[in-house]
Amino acid sequence: MVSMKDIAKQCSVSVASVSKALNGYPDISEETRQLILKTASEMGYLPNSSARALKTKRSYNLGVLFVDEAMSGLTHDYFNHVLESFKRTAESKGYDITFTSGNLSGQRLNYYEHCRYRGVDGVVIACINFFTEEVQRLVQSEIPVVTIDHVFDGRIAVVSNNIQGMEDLVSYILKRGHKKIAYIHGEDSSVTRSRLGSFYRTLQKKRIDVPDEYMPVIPYRDAEAAAMATSELLDLKDPPTCILYPDDFSALGGINEIHERGLRIPDDISIAGYDGLTFARILEPRLTTLCQDTETIGRLAAQKLIDLIENPKATIIDKFTVDGTLFPGASVRNLAK
Repeated sequence: MVSMKDIAKQCSVSVASVSKALNGYPDISEETRQLILKTASEMGYLPNSSARALKTKRSYNLGVLFVDEAMSGLTHDYFNHVLESFKRTAESKGYDITFTSGNLSGQRLNYYEHCRYRGVDGVVIACINFFTEEVQRLVQSEIPVVTIDHVFDGRIAVVSNNIQGMEDLVSYILKRGHKKIAYIHGEDSSVTRSRLGSFYRTLQKKRIDVPDEYMPVIPYRDAEAAAMATSELLDLKDPPTCILYPDDFSALGGINEIHERGLRIPDDISIAGYDGLTFARILEPRLTTLCQDTETIGRLAAQKLIDLIENPKATIIDKFTVDGTLFPGASVRNLAK
């Protein structure tokens, strides 16, 4: 491997000068810096991560704790976009990422132990049961933590604006003349509570009551359960004119059930999703949905975690909210004509 000593010899400078140029120190002339950087690139120099870790007391490695109930991993059609943005941002700052699950060569470690074993500088937590003892142990530890879509006291959180997002989505449906709106919502979580509260509040402002039978509960991202819930809603004596789904993936199950009954969207029944996944724009008709800003969520989570690692005393511990955008699509019929 090419060393700093080799570069120093090639450039006729000291090893100290090479170190300063490669590490961005200001006390070296720009001309010398550029010569060293050019030579290092031409010689194929790669910094030694172990040596850097010894010098800086950091591993430049960020942990990602991501365990959804469906075990979808990186195929998760919402969080994979968040994590891709997180990864790009981390790499641009010189950090690698490591997924932590608690399993290590057949040995079971808790999340905190796994993070310590991997020597991560900090960890982002997303799409997990935040109320388990294991997660609580990690959050309360000395390891810097940023959570996505969940808020802990004394920890940085990056959350999608689910309250405003649901209000925007329901308000759009109301403007199109719908009053009988069902909401197949996800199981209990901070995200679900925010969306449910906003759903009820938006309808109450218009003095619209929602029957309990219009509010079935299913797991997130469960197309089969969504199909069954859709069937039950359509079989009601007084069925809704519009059905909201907990996420766009679940909406696919509802769409299949509607089509199997020979019904047309939106002529016979209107629907809307949540997330703004790519396929929503290519369905026929295009799915009305609330697009979450996965790019900003992932980037902000990485930036705040790195700030917490590199400058902990000056980093503000707060909740950072990211707005979404309504995609009108064409799956909600206009009854207000």
